[in-house]
Amino acid sequence: MVQLNDYLYSGYTVPQILHKYMEDLYASAAQHHNEMDQVHGDFLAQIAGVLEHTEFLTDQSERIREFYYRMAKEYPYLAFSFRGRIKSLIRAEGKFNGYIVEYVYDYYKQHQKFPPIPELKHRLSLLRDLLAYRIVISLPQSCLKAGEDKHQAECRLLYEIANQMVGFMEAHGFTAELSGEETQSPQLHEAVRPYFKDYILNQTPFGYQSLHITFYDMVAKCFIEMQLRTKEMDDYAEIGPANHLGYEKRQERARLRRSAIPRGEYLYFDEAYDRGCALQQLELAKLDVNMFSAADHYLINDCCGLYRGRVVLPYIHLPQL
Repeated sequence: MVQLNDYLYSGYTVPQILHKYMEDLYASAAQHHNEMDQVHGDFLAQIAGVLEHTEFLTDQSERIREFYYRMAKEYPYLAFSFRGRIKSLIRAEGKFNGYIVEYVYDYYKQHQKFPPIPELKHRLSLLRDLLAYRIVISLPQSCLKAGEDKHQAECRLLYEIANQMVGFMEAHGFTAELSGEETQSPQLHEAVRPYFKDYILNQTPFGYQSLHITFYDMVAKCFIEMQLRTKEMDDYAEIGPANHLGYEKRQERARLRRSAIPRGEYLYFDEAYDRGCALQQLELAKLDVNMFSAADHYLINDCCGLYRGRVVLPYIHLPQL
């Protein structure tokens, strides 16, 4: 079994790592008739395409910036930022394998058998956040009305912005994708509700909160994910319990999934689980990847987007009133 770790200590660049890993996965798929290696290679090809052909990002970010200008005009009293990033190779690899582990476990638990390959492939086709943009808002205390709760006021504004987003984005070359989840969010308009995943109303077990929506960019021919959060939610996800305690809880759940599925019974689960475990054992300080360096797992200088991702859009609006 080939894995990403095999290429991270040999002095390669990120594009070289991607192509060597892809080639070996495709070779394994052909030699061992491994359908997931083929799907895995295709997934890496998407990442390579985004990293190597970035000319479309200028046009895409300019169209997204129009929504930023609209917000700046309608909410001059609100502080907010628009951030965009290309998902890092390490995190994309972790998510791909995590999807397999989670889906196979859930399917096996419900049906007492393993999922058909077409269903597993469909699950993996829902990985559409290689390009993601995030809107983070903060309402200054000085702008609160007497007796108004800051969290409630910010959430009201967040849903208000979400309700405007779909129509605006669709008028600028994007098509909203159905979320595939039923949400009863009362603050989302009925017309836009089917497109959002509401992790504010239905926060995850480790406390993560956000609104998520996926768009297809009809100009660039790719998917993007938009996330909407308050500053408090963003802090909780990036530097709070959802980042640390949630990670430990996820590790514990992964170990439980491993014990529930006997090794050797379903190859694709075994390989995805082992690849995920290998990523957790990376010694970042020893990696030899061009434009990446780390003193440890916390002091990281990632100039190539290997670990943290590549920033493509930083817009910041400070209150004008």
